Amino acid sequence: MTRIFPFVLAVLLFAPGSSWAAVQPDEILRSPAIEARARTLSQQLRCMVCQNESIDDSDAPLARDLRVLVRERLQAGDSDGQVLDFLVARYGEFVLLKPRLSWRTALLWGLPPALLLAGIALLVVAANRRWRHVETASNLTATEQATLKKILAENGGR
Repeated sequence: MTRIFPFVLAVLLFAPGSSWAAVQPDEILRSPAIEARARTLSQQLRCMVCQNESIDDSDAPLARDLRVLVRERLQAGDSDGQVLDFLVARYGEFVLLKPRLSWRTALLWGLPPALLLAGIALLVVAANRRWRHVETASNLTATEQATLKKILAENGGR
């Protein structure tokens, strides 16, 4: 029993769950439908202090302010898209945990695959040149090979 207790305690402390969210009781709206929308939006927004957590999970004061702002906008009748657009206009794309694909972020999204493809292309070209060089050297006549050995010997094998 004493060996299992620390394990059970660790599982309970570190297990993810909706009960661990940082939303305070005074933030929760009376309308379950609007509250559900607010929670969904809060999970999509980055805490500007923590930066690796959503505002739904963060205890930072700024995250609380953003949660309250989301709820105020929803109560005012804004759609989910309007709330996100408002926050992006105010804080930039960084406020979204998953930035939207746009012409501004296309370079960010497309550059890594493009660099990978360019690197593969360079490796193929370099291998092809090396293969052609080896292939050309092996096609020499006996006289040409002797001349080549003489030139290499004179230059110290370089």
